[in-house]
Amino acid sequence: MQEEDGSTAVVDGAELWMALTAPAVGHPEQRHDRARIRLLARTADRWRDLGDVFPDGASPGSREWSGSAVRRLDGTVSVFYTAAGLRGESRTTFRQRVVEARARLGAVDGVVQFEPHVEHHVVLRGEGPYLPADEVEGGPGRIMAFRDPGRFRDPADGREYLLIAASVPWRGHFTGAVALAGATTAGWDLLPPLLVSAGVNHEIERPHMVVHQGRYYLFFCTSRQAFHPAGSAPTGLYGFVAPALTGPYEPLNGSGLVIQNPPAQPDQAYAWLVLPDRSVESFVNYLSTDGGDPRLAEPETARACFGGTAAPTLNLALHEAGTALLGA
Repeated sequence: MQEEDGSTAVVDGAELWMALTAPAVGHPEQRHDRARIRLLARTADRWRDLGDVFPDGASPGSREWSGSAVRRLDGTVSVFYTAAGLRGESRTTFRQRVVEARARLGAVDGVVQFEPHVEHHVVLRGEGPYLPADEVEGGPGRIMAFRDPGRFRDPADGREYLLIAASVPWRGHFTGAVALAGATTAGWDLLPPLLVSAGVNHEIERPHMVVHQGRYYLFFCTSRQAFHPAGSAPTGLYGFVAPALTGPYEPLNGSGLVIQNPPAQPDQAYAWLVLPDRSVESFVNYLSTDGGDPRLAEPETARACFGGTAAPTLNLALHEAGTALLGA
């Protein structure tokens, strides 16, 4: 949870975080069909589970996918997230919309919680230059995107923006893009994309922005399976840098690659998030012991390889168009 300036919100001495969670049953790949947003409190030595952010059935989707949150000056919190599917659907679909729920924080028996009854408004859908991401059939890595809203306030003009993982048309198919939407008095305006992968990659996820020494660093993550051809680049954190929000952007480190999983463990972490202080958070995905692909394994085998928890924090140095990992 951010403050307006992008720093991490602190309540009663603990940072407030949100994470996607799912019941630890079945194959880990099925977590996308059951995901809910969970509220967490983080101190120097532990995480504390504060429960689901929203009550059952509050979202207009059948499950909740990732987004971002900011605490407003009036004390309310805007939670931007992805509503996937449709509320009450009997069969899982892959329709995606960006939703805002604005609620107040309170405490029940000393535990921080959101007020339960708030409106959930669909604020953006894929349209204009972006594909609608309204597929009925699909699965991880095989669907169009309009999700993962990352909130950002541009220090140059004070305007609030959302960066969104999107898809645009490409040669009769689709390719990954980072969409931009700007706040207005009436809502949000979709703007031209910041980045289009032009057939290189079909799934750019969790885009977010860090401003450092006057430069705009655009980060996102993607998997090895999403490249064309599959496996031609590693799963990792990628980034581009520009002198202004709207560009022009050049790839960091010459290739765009910032952090990659090691070849021996190509799926060990995912969902990297670079904070304004350049610390980097992610989660433990699959740790394979036999070199196989756990995503394709039987449920019990895959679950034995699945981490599903916070990964160690990394620290990143940024200098112009170069990056480096710092020692712990």
